[in-house]
Amino acid sequence: MPLFKFTRHGDTSSTQAHSALPWLALIAVILGMVALAFAWLAGWIGRDRLTAQQFTNTIEAASGGKHPGFRRAHSKGVCVTGWFEPTAQAATLSKARVFQQQRVPVLGRLSIGGGDPHGADNSARVRSIALQLSSDDGQQWRMAMNSFPFFAVPTPEAFFEQTRAQVPDPATGKPDPARMAALADKYPSVRAFQQWAKSAPWTDSWASTQFNSINSFWFTDTHGQRHAVRWRWQPQIPATVLDPQAREQAGVDFLSADLQRRLAAGPVQWNLVVTLAGPQDDIDNPSVPWPDDREQVQAGVLQLVQTQPQDHAACNDLNFDPLILPDGISGSDDPVLAARSSVYSQSFNRRERERAEQAAELGNQEARP
Repeated sequence: MPLFKFTRHGDTSSTQAHSALPWLALIAVILGMVALAFAWLAGWIGRDRLTAQQFTNTIEAASGGKHPGFRRAHSKGVCVTGWFEPTAQAATLSKARVFQQQRVPVLGRLSIGGGDPHGADNSARVRSIALQLSSDDGQQWRMAMNSFPFFAVPTPEAFFEQTRAQVPDPATGKPDPARMAALADKYPSVRAFQQWAKSAPWTDSWASTQFNSINSFWFTDTHGQRHAVRWRWQPQIPATVLDPQAREQAGVDFLSADLQRRLAAGPVQWNLVVTLAGPQDDIDNPSVPWPDDREQVQAGVLQLVQTQPQDHAACNDLNFDPLILPDGISGSDDPVLAARSSVYSQSFNRRERERAEQAAELGNQEARP
């Protein structure tokens, strides 16, 4: 029996079978195009194109090699849990459910920069917070934020150049200063970032650190109006600045120890401050900070109430992809934001595979007589 048949217009007395070959050929072409698209996105073809695999490999190299089972960036950290309580003003900016309900549970992670899971807190220039806010209708808002106020480079390609320049020279064990200098000459924002790293105060705690979204996003309100925004977690406690001697004496694990002491006395809190873009602000370039005089709205309060080591806690199983967003919040066209999302996914998949291999090996060892 033929696969397809049709009745000619004006002839109701007979049908004719038509060959299925043209249809099968069309299906094959479509499937081939889909496979080609997946291969291109995965980096299996088009090797002149920057891929998440290449990026993650370079991050590993810049961190001194692989650390199986750990995140490729911000490897050292602790898990945290708590609550987010929005303000009434937040609901005027976005229809996201997290701004509508009274209290939103939070699962997160505080960390330091770098790919070494045993890195020293007192020498890490960058600190980070990653959070998942889960609303009562099942939606999630994930964010990955940093203590620096702007990104060092404007594009994923420049970010890749920067990461490559940070790969240690085998002869010295350190990055080549000439490559870093050339990068700063090429991108003025790199020199500005270096100046921030030299001059920004070293605070005494995660709890006194401000964390910034860096990338821009869109908030959509209940009337359908969109607002270009960036946000920050502004600490409620004043910062104590550590001089070099105090920082040296603080120790390599002082941030987690300090957080435990503070939480034993009560919640640690930050204000969510949303900055709205002005008409001339660059929304899609994270290396360009917005002026301080832009309109700002206090959108809520984050309260962290508990911390746990990351090894077997819930935050270790999360990919804090900054493009996992609820209805009412969407990503901008910033290409660095899209690249971060792809690299986070690649890193997550690698460490999940490594953790599964580690568990299987442990099981095999326990089964041996």
